[in-house]
Amino acid sequence: MSENPPSAERLPAFPVEAGVPRRLAVGWLSLGLAALVASGLFSVLLVLSRTPAIQEYIPLLDFFHVALVVHVDLSVLIWFLSFAGVLWSLAVGAQGAAWGWSALALGALGTAIIALAPFAGAGNPLMNNYVPVLDHPLFLAGLGVFGTGFALLVVRTLLTPAPADGARGAWTTALRFAMRAAALTAAIALMALAWSWLDIPADMQGQGYYEFLFWGSGHILQFTHTLLLLVAWVWMAHACGAKPVVSRRTLTLLFALAASPVLLALPIYLGDEVASLQHRLEFTQLMKYGGLATFPAIAVILFSLPATRRVNASQRPARAALFASLLLFGAGGILGYMIEGVNVVIPAHYHGSIVGVTLAFMGLTYHLLPQLGFGAPAPRLATIQPWVYGGGQLLHILGLAWSGGYGVQRKTAGAAQGLDSMEKIIGMGMMGLGGLIAIIGGLLFVIVALGAMWRRQSR
Repeated sequence: MSENPPSAERLPAFPVEAGVPRRLAVGWLSLGLAALVASGLFSVLLVLSRTPAIQEYIPLLDFFHVALVVHVDLSVLIWFLSFAGVLWSLAVGAQGAAWGWSALALGALGTAIIALAPFAGAGNPLMNNYVPVLDHPLFLAGLGVFGTGFALLVVRTLLTPAPADGARGAWTTALRFAMRAAALTAAIALMALAWSWLDIPADMQGQGYYEFLFWGSGHILQFTHTLLLLVAWVWMAHACGAKPVVSRRTLTLLFALAASPVLLALPIYLGDEVASLQHRLEFTQLMKYGGLATFPAIAVILFSLPATRRVNASQRPARAALFASLLLFGAGGILGYMIEGVNVVIPAHYHGSIVGVTLAFMGLTYHLLPQLGFGAPAPRLATIQPWVYGGGQLLHILGLAWSGGYGVQRKTAGAAQGLDSMEKIIGMGMMGLGGLIAIIGGLLFVIVALGAMWRRQSR
């Protein structure tokens, strides 16, 4: 790249407009942070219930699956979709504000119901994939309310005309396209959910019902998360001094390529009944091989990274989060190709991938806070935090992968794990230690983010 880039490239990767876009983004970010705080409380119980020695003295088994359901839904579903709300609010400008505020209000109400449902008597946890549920009217109502808010958010993003970018540069044009492409994949996921609901036999109940209900839409939504992950990586790379190594048209085409496997969802739904083994298998293959379509975009990002070697103090948090995110997402992807059978290698895979996305969103949060009207995060803590959280999660998933190699089953706790050998105990001990370190890292993120928000608000 030229040593003297065009002036447009000195601008932020993406504009943060004052007024409605910024206020809505702050609202969705606040909702996501609240969900992380609540999920953290449940995660403490989860880790303790599976850690050797400790599990013998703390009788958490009965609450384990209830806590696991709420923890997963808050820390993955609500957090990821709330951060999507942050990005989409910035992507579409001020038009359709009423829809935006309605979506946020419904999202907040649904999240509150989900978090409080266990304390209001909601039980009967069902450990289906993607969106585990408490099969109780109150919890399901919370999911429905949040889902309605998310649907409004997606519709607003797709129907509101995008502001003109002019000559801002390759990053801005491509990022806006990627964010709207992510909204389109989310809309397809919602349509897939409706299709599944209509197609599942009326007499199917329990975990099997929800497994098939969320299977197709859950797989499609992973492409939404991946596109927004790419957005966060590009945004942070730019913030650390990277410059495009391809043209804006090429970068846009690479984002389109990353989204394109979602189009195969239609023939999958047309080809087999939703409640069939073939339907499940085809979506598994779509995720396994469709994810390869992201590699060209990832390669472009990686080739831009050498320019980030020299950064100032304010850029270090974003760079730390960027590199930690790349490491964890890569580890999760590799483990995905090592899955054999139903054991804890499976959660090792998706924990790595999920944490990779989470770290990217954390780092972008640090970068966006001053632009959203808050103070800058404490540089030292914000730089250390991604490595504490990412390092703990890496130890966590390596422990799970190790234990999975010795046959420890997933979604079990206490004596049900069958820790009858030193290898299994060591692996799950690594898992527990890594999980506790990651909890500290997650707590640090909340402290740093809320600290920056509080300092600005208290002036």
